[in-house]
This record gives sequence, C-alpha cells and structure tokens, in this order.
Amino acid sequence: MALRRPAALAALLLVAACSSGGGRGAASASHEVPGEIVVASGRDVTGKNGIREQLIDAWNQRQDKADTGYHARLVELSGSADEQRSQLLGALQSGSASYDVVNLDVTWVPEFAAAHLVRPLPDSALSPDVIKSVASTARWDGKVYAVPFNSDVGLLYYRRDWLKQASVRETDLSARKQSWTDLDALMSDVDDLDPKGYQKGWTTQLAGYEGRTVNAMEAFETAVPGLTITDPKGHYDATVDELAEGIAELRRRTDAPYLLPDAVNSDEAASLGDFADGRTAFLRFWPYGYRSLFRTFDEQRLGVARLPGASVLGGQNLAVTESSPRAGKARELIAYLTGAESERCLLDAGFAATRTSAYTDPGLRCGTRTATPSAGPTGERTDGMPRDAAGRPKYAREILLPALQQAVQRPRTPLYGAFTQTFIAQLGALFADSPPSDEELARKLDAALRKALPG
Repeated sequence: MALRRPAALAALLLVAACSSGGGRGAASASHEVPGEIVVASGRDVTGKNGIREQLIDAWNQRQDKADTGYHARLVELSGSADEQRSQLLGALQSGSASYDVVNLDVTWVPEFAAAHLVRPLPDSALSPDVIKSVASTARWDGKVYAVPFNSDVGLLYYRRDWLKQASVRETDLSARKQSWTDLDALMSDVDDLDPKGYQKGWTTQLAGYEGRTVNAMEAFETAVPGLTITDPKGHYDATVDELAEGIAELRRRTDAPYLLPDAVNSDEAASLGDFADGRTAFLRFWPYGYRSLFRTFDEQRLGVARLPGASVLGGQNLAVTESSPRAGKARELIAYLTGAESERCLLDAGFAATRTSAYTDPGLRCGTRTATPSAGPTGERTDGMPRDAAGRPKYAREILLPALQQAVQRPRTPLYGAFTQTFIAQLGALFADSPPSDEELARKLDAALRKALPG
C-alpha cells in the first residue's frame, strides 16, 4: 500500500503549488498578438491526416481568407494516455511548451482545473445541444473549464453470422437492451457451434492500465446503480459493501467460462485483433471499432449493440491553457472545432460526436471534403462502414446516441491519477491464481482508496 501514497501526495502537491499562482503572465484578449495557436492532443484514431487535422486546416483557411494573422497547429503527443497526461502536466506546470489549447481526457478536467492550468470559460461555451451526460464532463466546482470535442462509450460488437448458424432466432441484438444473462446464453450457443478458430465467448481490455478501470467501473455501476465512489468535491465516498457488490459482478464476468484468457492481459489493440481474427464471438469496445471492424466484416457477419448493463463514458474535451497569450482566439478555435458542423464531421469520420444535432438534424452536413470517404466506381463507400441515407454511420442514431445519453462516468476528482492507479493495482488480485474473496478484496480496496483520495 505504501507504493500508492507518493502518487497521491504528488498530485496534492501539484494542486497546492499551482493554485497559488493565477495568471502566469497570460495576456488579456484585447492585447493578444496574432500568431500560432498550438493545440496539444493525443493520437487521432481516424489515422494520418485525420479529421482533427482536417478541421484545423479548415479553420486556418478561414483565418487566411479574413487575413487575421492567426494559424493553428496540432501537436500529437506520443505514448499511452497516462504518459500524455504526465507530459501535459509537466509542460504546463514548468512552461516548457507553449500550448494554447489542450485536448484533455474527460477524467483529467478536475485535475487540470483544480491546479489552475486551464482557464474557466463562460457558461455560454457549453451549448445546450451538447448531450447532457457529455456536457457534465466539462465542469468542475460549478464552473465550465472545457468544451466536449469527441465522446466515447463502451459498445458490444458481435458475430451475427455465428449467431445465425447457431440457430439464434433474433440476431439483431440492438433491437432491445441485452442483459449479461442474455449474453451468457448466446455465448453458450456459439460454444456449441464451435466455429473454426473460435476459443471463447468474449474479450475485453483487462490489462493493468485504464482499460481495467473502465471495465471494473462498468461492472460496479451495473451492480450498484448510481455508485460514484467520489462525492462532488472529489473525496472518497463508497462503502465496503458497495465495493464488494461491484467486485462480485466483475468476478462473474471475468471468472466465467466464456472470457478469453488473454483478455486479462489485453489492451484495445490486442482485444480488437482477437475478435477480428475470430477467437471470440463478442467484444466490448469503443465506437472507433465500428470503422475498423467493417474493414474486415460486412453487415451479415458483424453486429453492434449497446453494452449490457452500465457503459462508461469516455472522450476528450478542449480547454484553454492558463498561460496562453492568445486565449481569446483560442476560444474561437475551440468554438469552431466543437461546433455543430464540426461535430457532424467527427461523427462521419468514426468518432462519437458530442452534440445531439450531429445524430438527429436532417439538414446538418459536414463541409470538410475529406471527412467522409468518397464513393467507389459502383457507388459503395470505400471505407466499408455502413451509413444511413444521410451519410452518418448507420448505427449512430439508434445505438450510439442512446448509449452516450445513458453512459456513466468514472470517479470525478482532481486526484484521478491516484484513484485509477490504486483501483488497477488492487483489482489485479482478482486475476491471480488464488484470488481473495469479494469481501476481503473489498476491504483492501476500501482502505487503499481512503489513502489515495483523502477527505
């Protein structure tokens, strides 16, 4: 347990050190000097010259036309999400990098806000069009600190062709919300079929990184609806009994005969590969898998539905750094990148959009030419992704949007890094050769979280 305390202490010291600073020499909007607005972000899952780069290029073209003297440049950070978070924290705290806009994971907003590394924004920056659950990730301590850029939510991908071959009557699992009991029965049917190359019913991301936290929180929230683990101030606020119920549900999902053994060491790339190669019939994954998997499968072989039980919300939000000398123009850039048309472009390219209108407005179209792949000689889309009559991903309105609207959040706290490290480490015991009982593990997890998230 002592190994977890330095992480929590370091985060507390960071908040304390930064909270006394303030403006850090930031210029007011009226005295801004035209120049380059640098946007720091993680990898764009839509690939090289992805949709984020395209949207920034489109904004730059507008600036050139208006002769404003401003340009934006996207800087992609390398490494895992945890490594990107550390890079951003270090750069903004030390001033070693001149970032004007940062693209923050939704779980990082409280930390960066409490440390005064990003600026509060006017309430008007958060449009009523933004999906309510998604909009809540942009606030901390009663203020808006970011604007949702692209969202994320856990989904269920499955082999529709195998269900049909196993004589399952209804192979469209999106017709109604499935339960885990329903899923167990379907996996048993595929087990009896035993297709070539098949090993187990389902796979997910349970390696010792954020994927384990996400999967565990989905199990915990399914077992204890409304469980948040932290209170509105970010302090620990759960009981041993609640944790034990969540652990029992996580054990049921991961100790069952249907889980691919490799899942306990899998991240997104590994689990996606296992499913695509036919080792499992079901996969818990993110929306960008829709575009990726339809490069391998067609609609007769692949289906997608909402995840049984609770599904965790992910995504990234754009914030203006406290140190930016071009904060006013940076806010304009964020307004453009998160506007209705841009969100429609993000949706068409494979991201989960943050605005309801992107899914429902029949007149809304993406004006960025390369956001949606052009049709081939016979009229088919070259990316293979099924689309509706309006050009949106076919599953967007009836599956993705409801999943986002009902998604649950991970704990909100400025000490999220300490929380997730503790959560991952403690729950690792569940996958050991001789795992502890639910009650024993719950007591240990409770004690560890009380140290990581002090009141």
